[in-house]
Amino acid sequence: MLRTGVYLQGRYEILGLIGSGGMSDVYKAKCHKLNRLVAVKVLKEEFSNDESFLGKFQMEAQAAARLSHPNIVNVYDVIDEGSIHCIVMELIEGITLKSYIAKKGMLDIKEAVGIAIQVAQGIAAAHEQKIIHRDIKPQNMLISKDGKVKVADFGIARAVTTQTMTSEAMGSVHYISPEQARGGYSDARSDIYSLGITMYEMVTGLLPFEGDNTVAVALAQLQEPITRPSIYNPEIPVSLESIILKCTEKKPERRYSQITDAIADLRRVLVRPDEDFVQPVPEVDLGAGTVVIKKEELKEIRERDVRERETAEALDPDPEPEWEDEEDEWEERRNRRSGRSLRDSEDDYVRPGFERLFTALGVLIAIVIVAVLIVVFSRLGGLLKFGSDPTTAIHTETIETPETLSDMEVEVPNLLELPVDMAEARLSENSLVLKVDRNYQYSDTIEKDRVISQNIPEGTVVQKYSTVTVIVSKGSDLVKLSDLSLDGMSAEAAKLLLEQNKLVVNPQNEYHDTIQEGLVIRFEPEEARPGETVTLYISLGPISAMKIVPEIRQITQEDAVASLTEAGLTPGDVTEEFNDTIPKGYVISQDTAAETLLKEGSTVSFVVSRGPELKRYVAAINESYNLGSMVGPGVLAADLTVEIRLKQIVNGETVYKTLMEPTAMTGHTLLPVSFTNIEGEPGVDSGEVEVFNVDTSTVLISYPLKFVETE
Repeated sequence: MLRTGVYLQGRYEILGLIGSGGMSDVYKAKCHKLNRLVAVKVLKEEFSNDESFLGKFQMEAQAAARLSHPNIVNVYDVIDEGSIHCIVMELIEGITLKSYIAKKGMLDIKEAVGIAIQVAQGIAAAHEQKIIHRDIKPQNMLISKDGKVKVADFGIARAVTTQTMTSEAMGSVHYISPEQARGGYSDARSDIYSLGITMYEMVTGLLPFEGDNTVAVALAQLQEPITRPSIYNPEIPVSLESIILKCTEKKPERRYSQITDAIADLRRVLVRPDEDFVQPVPEVDLGAGTVVIKKEELKEIRERDVRERETAEALDPDPEPEWEDEEDEWEERRNRRSGRSLRDSEDDYVRPGFERLFTALGVLIAIVIVAVLIVVFSRLGGLLKFGSDPTTAIHTETIETPETLSDMEVEVPNLLELPVDMAEARLSENSLVLKVDRNYQYSDTIEKDRVISQNIPEGTVVQKYSTVTVIVSKGSDLVKLSDLSLDGMSAEAAKLLLEQNKLVVNPQNEYHDTIQEGLVIRFEPEEARPGETVTLYISLGPISAMKIVPEIRQITQEDAVASLTEAGLTPGDVTEEFNDTIPKGYVISQDTAAETLLKEGSTVSFVVSRGPELKRYVAAINESYNLGSMVGPGVLAADLTVEIRLKQIVNGETVYKTLMEPTAMTGHTLLPVSFTNIEGEPGVDSGEVEVFNVDTSTVLISYPLKFVETE
């Protein structure tokens, strides 16, 4: 692992690790030559001496470096520096599509189509260069902050001419095509299949095939039919569902032949979503004449098959680590399930129509034989009964047969507690249709994604092809707090974790001799549902380090500061308020009550009285004064300094308030004496506005004022 600050080739400065995969670590770095941020993908140390891994890593660099498209992550440089092997790539600031789906649950239809089109455009650019990605999955799709989607990690891509055959299944098992899962041929249509699975996950929030391990998932990809995505999300338009189902056909020849055709259909979804315009690929006519293959031709086909397999293994000898431990188990389960040998499976592509014909004939013959036997034995039973002695006749019970259903009637089966796909299959067996209610419900007894209830009870007789609506379990919403490991967690982290589980947090502080301040001591209750309240008990630390808050109300501000300091506490913010009962300068209230224990040095804020709030008295004046009329015509050009002031008598004393600061003027100036909001002394309802000559200390003119009381 590279340390922060390390330089590669004296140019790329490692800033930090941003991700890790099976073969490599990805770092954020700065290119000091071009002054830009980049991503550096470094092969892990344990693989740096493995020639097969180095070959695969270098193949990725060579393949990706040939690609340049807005929807593909650009490759800038390749570094081989001793035991360090790196690829320098475009840094995408954003989120993977996998994380985005997990965050949103399922995507809006238009948003999903827009993302699918961008991904498909990137894949199309690769296919034009004869490069198959072979690992298309949401984890390899990056969404930047501006909404652009880019395909990344051509880690197992291979340049091909027409098609490539793998010796083992590659890619991520939930997204690989059936031909990849069986280790067969893979071409551009394999990427189309993986894109279809990705679109399925975007619009449903679910993967179509699940299992306990990779082998089980791979077998499901090979054998199980895909559940229509509209079962899980009825809002999916018919056109988009048809595209997804066509992309995820088991047989490559029934998918889109090229990715550009899928792009064209996706664009049409945005314009005509409810029109079913997707054209399915017709099945091969199995009724055509049988083609006879000579022994020499069959031998040549098999030899060519072996040569192609050996060539593929030479190009890519190293199997994916994900499959190494389970390959034998997979092959054994597949052969045992099909009841045939590996050699038999190699002959499948030679005679599929011939084998199906004989299978159908065998079933038909078996049905005829069983019918004949039933008729024969029923008649024999009648003859034996007719010839028996009445005195020794055996007593038989009368068995009531149920009322016969018409050809268009069926009984509704029991769907309770079945997974959705099994419920759909069971209804399909009975010529009924499943509809999943969008309002999933929580259940403490029924597992997630299993049926809680059905709108038509079991045993009810209905017409064929009727719809049975089921409600599906969301699992239990009961949160077991013990599973969250809250003990000893910081109060902030515990609060965030509980809120993420949609719980209401009630923090309570307690002193504790051993648990550090700010950490969780305990919680109540042990389990809760979303919306319920959880009480968190947070440590205040040991009580010995605490100080007692003194009573500072109704003492002067100076005394309050001295009292807090003496108690080992710090005076906090001091604010002032009018108060009719507390004298001016005395403390009205304190933010922490007296006798409270606080950590030494903690702040205590308080409010100081401004005394009683008095009414405001205001007046206005709008006059003008010609200075020349007082100075005289002979001195019109003389300079003088003029001040305008308010004069009032307050408690027998003269009080002045400046309305205009002293200003130098000439004798011919017409001085405006205009003030709209003159505030006087509280309780005084009269006064004068004086024009005062500062130079001679004389009043040039005065105007009487009457003040009005206001709020």
